[in-house]
Amino acid sequence: MTSTHIKQVAVVGTGVIGASWAAYFLAQGLKVSATDPSPGARERLMAAVERHWPTLEQSGLASGASISHLTFHDDLEDALHGAGFVQENGPEREDLKLELLRRIDAAVAPEVVIASSSSGLLMSRVQAACRHPERVLLGHPFNPPHLIPLVEVIGGERTSAESVERAMAFYRAIGKRPIHPRKELQGHIANRLQAALWREAFHLVSIGAASVADIDDAIAFGPGLRWAVMGPFVNLHLSGGEGGIQHTLDHLGPPMEVWWSDLGSPTLTPALIQQVVDGVKAELGSRSVASIEATRDRLIRDLLNARRDAADTPQT
Repeated sequence: MTSTHIKQVAVVGTGVIGASWAAYFLAQGLKVSATDPSPGARERLMAAVERHWPTLEQSGLASGASISHLTFHDDLEDALHGAGFVQENGPEREDLKLELLRRIDAAVAPEVVIASSSSGLLMSRVQAACRHPERVLLGHPFNPPHLIPLVEVIGGERTSAESVERAMAFYRAIGKRPIHPRKELQGHIANRLQAALWREAFHLVSIGAASVADIDDAIAFGPGLRWAVMGPFVNLHLSGGEGGIQHTLDHLGPPMEVWWSDLGSPTLTPALIQQVVDGVKAELGSRSVASIEATRDRLIRDLLNARRDAADTPQT
């Protein structure tokens, strides 16, 4: 089944990530059959999709897109019936994932790609219980999936190259920006990059070098603005002027290595955790999670629209 022929996506697991995926698929004009065994999951999913919908409308809906194309099923196999693509978003526990993927694999046709949203599990391990492991792969989005374009597509040891390409083609067809890292690593690619930043952020708090709010500002109003436009290597290239990244590394490479050697290795002790929790509370004050999410979504939407407009503007 090609990406252009996929009309229905099964969303298995409808927590924060699954609900966001469901809203995005609907906005792309697809039918979504969803399932989640948690009590109250149906109501939470419907509320989340309705909450995301105005943002998706402002970003632009595909022809025929409608919330009415969403169905919820108490039974997993019912949700999988007729699906041309499966986006699995179950708990980050290997034992649960193994059984869930086994059931999904047994219920859908062999040509249907099964993509897992797992943040850190390795596909080679969780595809082991499947009769057709060649079509099981990672389709890892970033929160919130209804806005962030990136999807990491990584196969396990038994995933076929054809399945990877079909997943890549499907995500591209619905407006995502998929990448295909060649190695399985814990945390994949983007989460490892985030972890490197978090490691130093927690270290700086632990040694009293900066407050939680100062560290957030240092990124959000500093390099984070550049990273939102271009990646770390292209930004290094621009730092070198006409000499490009070669000039940057010739001059900043040695001090950069000194900084690397001085980076911290913090431990998440109860005291450090409490220090960070208190710092976030002080930074946010009385703002609710809903209001913070709304601001985040609006800014991401505006940034993506600006990127799109810039790409569409002829260069002089």
